Amino acid sequence: MCFADVTCVLCEMELTIRRVKVSTTPDGRVMDLFFITDARELLHTKSRREEAYEKLQSVLGDSVTSCEIESATEDMSSCLQASALLSPLVLEQMFSEVDVIEEQSSRSRSDSRLSVTMDNSLSPVHTLIQIQCGDHKGLLYDIMRTVKDCNIQISYGRFYAGQKGRCEVDLFAVQSDGKKILDQQKQRSMCSRLRTELLRPLRVALVNRGPDAELLVANPVEVSGKGRPLVFYDITLALKNLHRRVFLAEIGRHVVDDREWEVYRVHLGEDDQELSCSVRSKIVDGVTNMLMGWD
Repeated sequence: MCFADVTCVLCEMELTIRRVKVSTTPDGRVMDLFFITDARELLHTKSRREEAYEKLQSVLGDSVTSCEIESATEDMSSCLQASALLSPLVLEQMFSEVDVIEEQSSRSRSDSRLSVTMDNSLSPVHTLIQIQCGDHKGLLYDIMRTVKDCNIQISYGRFYAGQKGRCEVDLFAVQSDGKKILDQQKQRSMCSRLRTELLRPLRVALVNRGPDAELLVANPVEVSGKGRPLVFYDITLALKNLHRRVFLAEIGRHVVDDREWEVYRVHLGEDDQELSCSVRSKIVDGVTNMLMGWD
């Protein structure tokens, strides 16, 4: 049974994974326990559960001996709570202003220059937001979630993907009151926010969890409360390609500097001392490249 195949099916069915626990019995059998919620809110119905059974069975085949879907008890629900607060060392490693992702970007893309400007001279009713940047998976999502969080409305736009992964985006925008963005401070603030979000849409780190290694992936939560889609699937697929198993996984939300982040914590179940610097870098780069859509 492939862990990534299960997460793929759940994502396709709009079943959101909240927490995962993987256990291995003495006879070598593996039990994966997924805590999920249904975006359609239909998981209590017989038809929805049968659909899930059928799709999981078609993917897993004879490798699965049992598959059950049941409502979580109160004791089980307590497992959904985020784990202990992130340590100061982890906070510094993942959320400092040091451009760790920029360094990774420069290694993965030869041309990663980023430019964000605003122009009020080209339209009588709109502010033109011009973005030039390197391409990555979820680029338009990162732009639109940032614009939305800044309470800016997009009337129309243009997207062009050129050679060598370069992208140009033109957005004709107005404020929530329908007027141009004329305030200089607001323009600077929004340009800075877009640069930050496009440069560092995700944070990836491999840290110690006691004697073992833990992979951390963080993405900002939208003002609406939604997290980034398909993150967990990309993580598990990357680990599958790297031949790394998942011992324990959990998804929690943490507030850092007045901003909410969705943090994926994947316990690899490997002795941290046995992972060389090159192996650690390979894991971080492999997961980052999968999340960002880089070859």
